[in-house]
Amino acid sequence: MNLIKERRPKMNLSNNKKEKNIYQYDHYLAIDWSQVNVAIARMKKNSTESKKIEMDSEIKEVKKYISGIKGSKILTIEETTSTHWLYVELKETVDKILVCDPYRNSLLGTGPKTDKIDAGKLCELLRGNFLHEVYHSLDEDYRIRKLSSAYEDLVKFGVRLKNQKSAIYRAEGMRYKKDDLPDNPILQFIEDNQNEGIELYENERKQYHSYFDKLSKKNELINNQEKIPGIGRISAVTIYAIVIQASRFEDKYKYWAYCGLVLNNKESGRRSYGKRKPRCSRKLKSIYLSAAMAAIGGNSDIAEYYNHLLQSGLPARDSRRAVARYIAKVSYGMLKTGEKYIPYKWRKSKEKEEIK
Repeated sequence: MNLIKERRPKMNLSNNKKEKNIYQYDHYLAIDWSQVNVAIARMKKNSTESKKIEMDSEIKEVKKYISGIKGSKILTIEETTSTHWLYVELKETVDKILVCDPYRNSLLGTGPKTDKIDAGKLCELLRGNFLHEVYHSLDEDYRIRKLSSAYEDLVKFGVRLKNQKSAIYRAEGMRYKKDDLPDNPILQFIEDNQNEGIELYENERKQYHSYFDKLSKKNELINNQEKIPGIGRISAVTIYAIVIQASRFEDKYKYWAYCGLVLNNKESGRRSYGKRKPRCSRKLKSIYLSAAMAAIGGNSDIAEYYNHLLQSGLPARDSRRAVARYIAKVSYGMLKTGEKYIPYKWRKSKEKEEIK
């Protein structure tokens, strides 16, 4: 299958065959999957308790069981390493699959724990609309996600290897890249193996960069992201790989929260208890904050926007955050509409505010 493709035509951005209100399904299903066995819980629309069964982990039998249930069905699975495979295998047997975030399912941690009990609790959480959905895609974009993830793992490996080599020098009271290690066979053996690993890492990284170049030429959305000041090719691919379909975010505020660029208010009894950080994509947060630093240090319209914020009296730290949010807003809008980058759009928005 060819990973690189032309930009997709506009289409229904939902991965599900039919969109319904969460309370309108006839059956609510939950699966707790393992390599040995699978537990399935089921609740009807008007029932208060779930029925549970357990069977061997045979995907054909699971599909046969679910297909035999008449009426509209929604299924939930917790996000694990095998979730995407289950998502692809079972998507035709139900009206919707909701992949949920296991870190938010604290109810599963109370009381006794078995596969049947976990499946039953998941089913109850699904029926009550208490699950937090994790996005999954079905097309080649999923492969781009895996490519970006593999590159991130490669970079972590390379950084760790270089840090280990630097530590050898520091342990001898020397400076990495400036001094030579003592003439010791053990130290020389360690350094030779580390050098081989670093060379292999650099060669693999170049191959990834070459592939990213091809993706940028073929994928218009990725290419457009590179036009934003502060966003480079690797960051553009990473943004696209994480977001895929920007329309799944209701507005820029939801996207900012997903990127960790805003804080949530804590309030009770009409009293404010400050703000807290939401669970977010740390990778996107790092990309947009780094892009803001790169943009304000160069010669671009966003650098002028930063200076405008400083002149209006906003502190430097808050101004940098505002620039990061602006870049994220522009990035989100371009992914959602497919438009190209328009410089000085912030100035037009400011003029409209003054007219009002």
